[in-house]
Amino acid sequence: MLQIARVAPKVLGESADLVRPFLAKQFSPEGGAMDRGGKPDLYYTIFALAGLQAMQAEEQIDHRQSAICHWLRSFGDGADLDFVHLSALARCWAAIGLDHAPHGLADAVLARIEKHRSRDGGYEADISAEHGNAYGCFVALGAYQDLGRELPDPLRMVQCLKFLETPDGAWANARGLKIGSTNATAAAVTLLHQLRIPVNQSVGDWLLAQLHPEGGFLAMPNAPMPDLLSTATTLHALSCLEREVPPAVRERCLDFIDTLWDAEGGFHGHWADDHLDAEYTFYGLLALGHLSV
Repeated sequence: MLQIARVAPKVLGESADLVRPFLAKQFSPEGGAMDRGGKPDLYYTIFALAGLQAMQAEEQIDHRQSAICHWLRSFGDGADLDFVHLSALARCWAAIGLDHAPHGLADAVLARIEKHRSRDGGYEADISAEHGNAYGCFVALGAYQDLGRELPDPLRMVQCLKFLETPDGAWANARGLKIGSTNATAAAVTLLHQLRIPVNQSVGDWLLAQLHPEGGFLAMPNAPMPDLLSTATTLHALSCLEREVPPAVRERCLDFIDTLWDAEGGFHGHWADDHLDAEYTFYGLLALGHLSV
C-alpha cells in the first residue's frame, strides 16, 4: 500500500506542498499523532507516519524520532492495548525502525495477537470469539509482516475467510450474511493475494458494481454515498486482482476524490464529513496512487 501511495505526489502536483505540513501538524508534543479528539493515538499515528513516508517527507519523521520513540516505549510490549492498537504498535515501530524497538517486542506482541485467534483459524478483536472476521485477519497478518515474521498456519486463515463468503460473490465481516461489504471483500482479496491463494475474477465485477454514479465506491450495495476508505480499498483490491480500472471509472473516481480535498492539506472521509485527519488523508494518497498507474 505504501509503495502505491508514494506515487500520489505526482498526481497532487503543487498541492503536495500542502499535504506534507498537514501530516506533520498531526503529531502532538507527546510524540504520537492525534485522533479526531486531539489526543495522541497509536492508530492515527500509523497513518501519519505512512503519509509522510508516501510524501517522501521522512525528514519530518527523523525530526520527531526521539519524541515518537519515547512515546511508543510508554506502551511497553502492548500488555494494556486492545487488538487494533496492539497491531498499531507493531506498525509504528516498523515505520520508525525495529532496531529502535525494545528487546523482545516482536515475540510479546505476536503472542498477544495469537490470543485473538479464533477456533476457525481467523482473528477477532473479541478474545473469546469462536469465529474470526476479515478485518481481524487483515490486522493480524499486518502485524506479522510488520514485525518480520511468518503467519503461523496461514491455511487456517483461508478457511476462516471461506466461511465469510456471501451468496452475491463477495465477502462479509461476519458469517451468515446475504450481502457482501466492500471493505471486507477488499480485505479478503488482499489477504488471499498476500498468501498467494487464487481469487475468482468475478469478485472484480462485484467490486466495480459498487461504483457510485458520481464516482467513488460504496461501502456496501445499499450505502447512501461513497466514501474514501471504500474507494481506496476497492482500488487496491482491483490491483491485487490485476483488474484494470476502466478510464471512465478512473476519471469519476478522480473527480470524487477532488470533492473531498481540502486546501488545508488533507482529505475528508466522505461528503458529510467535516473533519480532516491522517487516516483519511492516507486513504486519499493510496487512492490517487492507484488511479495514476
